[in-house]
Amino acid sequence: MLDATTRSGGTATAAPPAAATELGSAEFAAPEFAATPTGLAARCTRALLSPWSRLALLVTLLMAAAATVLLFQPQKLLADGWPPQLNGAAAAVVFAVAYGLCTVAFVPRPLLNLAAGALFGSQLGLGVALTGTVLGAGIAFGLGRILGQDALRPLLRGRWLKLADGQLSRHGFRSMMAARLFPGVPFWAANYCASFSRMGYLPFLLATGLGSIPNTAAYVVAGARASTPTSPAFLIAMACIALPALVGAVIAWRKRHHFTSKRP
Repeated sequence: MLDATTRSGGTATAAPPAAATELGSAEFAAPEFAATPTGLAARCTRALLSPWSRLALLVTLLMAAAATVLLFQPQKLLADGWPPQLNGAAAAVVFAVAYGLCTVAFVPRPLLNLAAGALFGSQLGLGVALTGTVLGAGIAFGLGRILGQDALRPLLRGRWLKLADGQLSRHGFRSMMAARLFPGVPFWAANYCASFSRMGYLPFLLATGLGSIPNTAAYVVAGARASTPTSPAFLIAMACIALPALVGAVIAWRKRHHFTSKRP
């Protein structure tokens, strides 16, 4: 009887540990089930922040900016003038910011420089145009560096692409100065090529500001003196615009002729 009671008691007391074990297993399995959404969220976050997703975002932003420019047509400033509600320093600041944003959206800088000269005169127009130039270049460089560099750098496999990347990475200031002074290099192309390289931010901005002075000044003066096309200032400005373009065309033609002559 004692043995039976002991066995029955042992059986009764053995059941709770088993129940506790099952409960513990259930409690241990619950966090795994709860962690599944967290893992999915992490994968989605990694996918959204991947290099190609950021590159797609950059392309989308640039397309939206270009569409906005086509819709609002900022070139109307040359014909219609500046809104009368804005004048003085406020107008200069607003124009500089608008200038920078327009260059990011592929608006040609010569058009904006002419508008700066026509609206603000030679001296203030030059300051506003250079400020907008550096601002727009900085925005484009930052967008390209953050959103596009990681995706595009692995694609630099061609010989010419590697040479250009090496030149911009090792000699950033000098290379960007040459790109700004040479009239055949599009402003937006130089911005994004520099952002995809390893060029530093400060050398890029300094070279942009200094290298853009001659060409910007010529267009601003031409815009300021457009009402008197026979004045010496306007004629000199037009010569400063035409001569670099002519020299650039001759150099490009000679380089093309040189490469063509090397073909078998």
